[in-house]
Amino acid sequence: MIWKPNVTVAAVVYRDGKFLLVEEETDAGLAFNQPAGHLEQGEALVDAVVREALEETAYHFRPTHLVGVYNWRHPAKDVTYLRFAFAGELRGFDADRQLDDGIVAARWLTLDEVRATQDRHRSPLILRCCEDHLAGRRYPLDLLVHYD
Repeated sequence: MIWKPNVTVAAVVYRDGKFLLVEEETDAGLAFNQPAGHLEQGEALVDAVVREALEETAYHFRPTHLVGVYNWRHPAKDVTYLRFAFAGELRGFDADRQLDDGIVAARWLTLDEVRATQDRHRSPLILRCCEDHLAGRRYPLDLLVHYD
């Protein structure tokens, strides 16, 4: 059997001193995450993060750079995630759009609020991505090449 990580994307959105997170239902109760999800077959990473941000927040997200690539193993589930985190800007909001199943709401939190809610984070990558963004981690999108 060949082992493979779960490839995910996340949108790191920072505006007016706050980060855009989603509050979502999980097996462990309500949790916070960046707008994030799994890469679909044949999908480019940049397209995946645009799609996930829209599906989970109703915001139109335009990635401008990569914040980082994160490898994390969920200890309880024995699942490894390879997360590509993108920062960018919002280009509109679709107020009538229904959010993905399980998403309670999009929430704007300060860094202190993100830190204060760590016990409700889906993973330690949430805070790390926020901190990396504020530390100025920025890598060009052309670092990622997608062949059809």
